[in-house]
Amino acid sequence: MKFKFKIQQYQTEAVENTVNVFAGQPAQQGQKGYRIDLGYQLQTRAFEDSGYSNGEIVLTNEQILDNIRDIQVAQLIQPSTSLAKGQGRVSLDIEMETGTGKTYVYIKTMFELNRRYGWCKFIVVVPSIAIREGVAKSFSMLEDHFMEHYGKKARWFVYNSSNLQQLDQFSQDSGISVMIINTQAFAASMKEGARNKESRIIYSKRDEFASRRPIDVIAANRPIIIMDEPQKMEGEATQTALKKFNPLFTLNYSATHKTKHDTIYALDAYDAYKERLVKRIQVQGFEIKNLRGTSHYLYLDGIDLSPKHPPVARIELETRNAAGAIRREIK
Repeated sequence: MKFKFKIQQYQTEAVENTVNVFAGQPAQQGQKGYRIDLGYQLQTRAFEDSGYSNGEIVLTNEQILDNIRDIQVAQLIQPSTSLAKGQGRVSLDIEMETGTGKTYVYIKTMFELNRRYGWCKFIVVVPSIAIREGVAKSFSMLEDHFMEHYGKKARWFVYNSSNLQQLDQFSQDSGISVMIINTQAFAASMKEGARNKESRIIYSKRDEFASRRPIDVIAANRPIIIMDEPQKMEGEATQTALKKFNPLFTLNYSATHKTKHDTIYALDAYDAYKERLVKRIQVQGFEIKNLRGTSHYLYLDGIDLSPKHPPVARIELETRNAAGAIRREIK
């Protein structure tokens, strides 16, 4: 069965906002060639050693911040006063409610960043194997759709410590290349006796990988990191490890960001419901009993303003006397 995907305006806006952060970046600066470190293979066998990495951002921090603020003002988002700290040169938040197609949005964003600026190396980081498999399924389902609109396909793969040769292919490809990885594969504790043998592989020299460290091969590509559900990946081990990927910049996609960066698009639950993008929203009420401070009455009736004295609040509250509880107003 073949799926037909409809382009949604709100998804296009999310992509445009992200891409426009780098308005002024020359397209020819988006990609650069380099010589891949092939380890001992370079001396023993004839291997293709040409690699393609993401070119550096040539914009100044002031130019990037100006672009971000222009987007935020247009979208009625609180403007940033400075670039937020994060992984890479800039860290951008894209807030999208669950079920509104954030995976589609960040895949399309890859194609647009490649088309406009030439950037080609991306890493999608997810918090679990289950989400990783869902993302991989989306890439598979959307291949023909993006081929129809961009005339090319993204070469994607799921990181597997047992098949490290995929990293050489990732480095050598001049087209859109995407690695999908879950945090369990790299968020390693280096303490003696830690039980995380699999996650340490990416940081160790491997005989089967020509005595190279996989993380060094990845980092040479200056990848753009896409965080899917970043609020689930804020642990110290994960954040420390992400720096070793040497990211160009980071895009954070979630409905519930915990740590805020520079927000460039926001589609919250109410907006999604109002636009009929989700079926319904439900508010669950609750009541607290038998706790001091929750069983009495207090009401702000109004505030009187005057040029002659400070503001005066009129408050109605509940007091008790011998006759019982009564309500009275005080200023």
